[in-house]
Amino acid sequence: MEAPILTLVEAKPENLNAGLGQCLAEMVAAQRYNERKGRTIETVYGCVTNGELWKFLTLQEAIAILGLRDYALPPVDTVLGILVWICDSTKV
Repeated sequence: MEAPILTLVEAKPENLNAGLGQCLAEMVAAQRYNERKGRTIETVYGCVTNGELWKFLTLQEAIAILGLRDYALPPVDTVLGILVWICDSTKV
């Protein structure tokens, strides 16, 4: 496992809100892991999905921001575009 880390969490059963707390806990863990590895980044990204809907979160220092919109599949291009953007933005 290498820093920086993007966190993905699958919610069950088909309830995105049920996965938000777990996702945020993993984002805090990723933030701390990145710092310990000397790869501190400004924003840690996470998402919760049930395979059909995707919800994105960000964590900056101690402030978590939950995206207002859920993204549906299909179409897959929007979700893939967001994931590519997240990966590109974490390059340090």
